[in-house]
Amino acid sequence: MSSPVTLDRREGPYGEVVLRRRDAEDRTHYEIIANGTFLMDTSDGRSERLLVDAAMDALPGDRRTGPAVLIGGLGVGFSLAHAAADPRWGRIAVAEREEAIIDWHRQGPLSAVSGRALADPRTVILHTDLMEYLRTTSDHYDALCLDIDNGPDWTVTEDNESLYSAEGLAACAERLVPGGILAVWSARPSADFEDSLRNAGFSGVRTEEVPVARGVPDVVHLAVRPA
Repeated sequence: MSSPVTLDRREGPYGEVVLRRRDAEDRTHYEIIANGTFLMDTSDGRSERLLVDAAMDALPGDRRTGPAVLIGGLGVGFSLAHAAADPRWGRIAVAEREEAIIDWHRQGPLSAVSGRALADPRTVILHTDLMEYLRTTSDHYDALCLDIDNGPDWTVTEDNESLYSAEGLAACAERLVPGGILAVWSARPSADFEDSLRNAGFSGVRTEEVPVARGVPDVVHLAVRPA
């Protein structure tokens, strides 16, 4: 296998983002690097799909037709594509702060993952910082599916840490309807984050794992805004 091929490199307000192909011959495997840190790639997608499915499954049965979901982070597009493939979701909003990533989906190689979802009339792409949006919007959602970092304990940028703070979790709760679901992807389990969710007033806190061949499993942390 040859060295990774850099397809685009952008310097934005939050640092550098890079789109790479795994090697010159492989035109199906892409990865995103943010500030020198591996963020995600197109090799699997099971945990991103679990993020969306776990949120839907956690909703009460009478709320699984037409619920609104906010996906935090466009990434390589797996979560968006999976949500759009499920006719039960109503409005599907995606908050992405990196213009480069949006471009890679709209006009670049990642359109192979997300093209159909972007054309879905339920889909809305919000070019905005997630925390800023949560603090300022009046929109409400049945589910928040957040995947902007490698986890609550391993953020891409320092300012992302505020999302997992008491203030950030309060903002998440404010944007959820009563009984709404908060789902947070992480590259490893975090007992401290589970405690933070409980301390923020969420109920039904639990963690679902995605087994991996070696090492610590990916997880989705789930919590319910009390009715």
